[in-house]
Amino acid sequence: MGPSPAAVERGRTRSQGRHLALLGVAAMAGALGLGIVWGIRTRSAGDTALRQTTAEAAISVVSVVSPKPGAPTQEILLPGTTQAFTDAPIFARTNGYVKSWYFDIGAHVKQGQLLAEIESPEVDQQLQQAQADLETAQANLRQAQITADRWLALLESDSVSKQETDQAVSALSAMKATVDSNAANVRRLEQLRGFEKVAAPFDGVITARNIDIGVLINAGSSTAGRELFHMAAIHTLRVFVAVPEVYSRAARPGSAATLTLEEFPGRTFRGTLVRNANAIDLVSRTLLVEVDVDNPGGESLPGAYVFVHLSLPKQIASVTVPANTLLFRSEGLQIAVVRGGQAQLLPVTIGRDYGTTVEILSGLQPTDQVIVAPSDSLVSGTRVRIASVPGGTGQ
Repeated sequence: MGPSPAAVERGRTRSQGRHLALLGVAAMAGALGLGIVWGIRTRSAGDTALRQTTAEAAISVVSVVSPKPGAPTQEILLPGTTQAFTDAPIFARTNGYVKSWYFDIGAHVKQGQLLAEIESPEVDQQLQQAQADLETAQANLRQAQITADRWLALLESDSVSKQETDQAVSALSAMKATVDSNAANVRRLEQLRGFEKVAAPFDGVITARNIDIGVLINAGSSTAGRELFHMAAIHTLRVFVAVPEVYSRAARPGSAATLTLEEFPGRTFRGTLVRNANAIDLVSRTLLVEVDVDNPGGESLPGAYVFVHLSLPKQIASVTVPANTLLFRSEGLQIAVVRGGQAQLLPVTIGRDYGTTVEILSGLQPTDQVIVAPSDSLVSGTRVRIASVPGGTGQ
């Protein structure tokens, strides 16, 4: 006889329970597997994000500016000081006391005009003695000439010996030399007496007077404080200017120059660049030039501070950048720019320094993105990221 219905039902129930248990176990295993996979993926994504964050943090963030195109340089403005075309101290050439002086400071004098007189009685007495010695020597010369002529005439008739005649002729030659010596001494003392009158050596103005009546004068220029006068020729003024090496081509002899002075606002004085040193100074990297300016009315004074405007023969295109973009390296002056996400160091040549900004003559383009305040350790090829949109202010 077969199983009863109740037994069949109980078997079916147990079978369903086992299936349900197996399904639960399978569901739990699947859930656990999904959790493990999700955890692995989450950790991998976190590692990737960390690496990206670390890589981005390693990239330097920089601020950049765009260079300002500068106006084409047509002239350069350089400081200078006017000097007299001729400037000379006047010393005495004879000893004595000041008898009188005729011009004081500020006086305009002509060449050869008498400035002062010196009393030198010693020189006067020496001149008189030298003249007397010359007269004595001339008298002895005349006697020696007569004696020599007489002995030569007697020698023709063999009335005197040849030895005695030669002695007479030699005495004549010696007396001639004595006369020449005394004459030279007289001329020397006459010149010294002529120096008693101090005259202007050139047309000019008296800028200093260091004497008064009765002052003892020592000859020469080695004695301190015995300069009689100081003179300056101001009809033409010289201005020596140090031209930067980058503008040395503007310093050509014969080119025009313009001068401006603060005491003459709105006025200009025309000059000519007459010569240059033809050599660059190794310390200042400048070329010394001389500019001559006509000053017939004497309006401009020696020693005045002036600005010299030199015109350039050809325009120079330039840009300006902030001064804090410059890098001073052993290789020379450089500027850092951003190209293709990397920093590049460029050698540049500067022109004028405006304080907060500088003029760049070569090595930089107006389209470059210049790094502001670059790090001292920055090298070419370093990856950088721009922190802000490039500005065009250059400040």
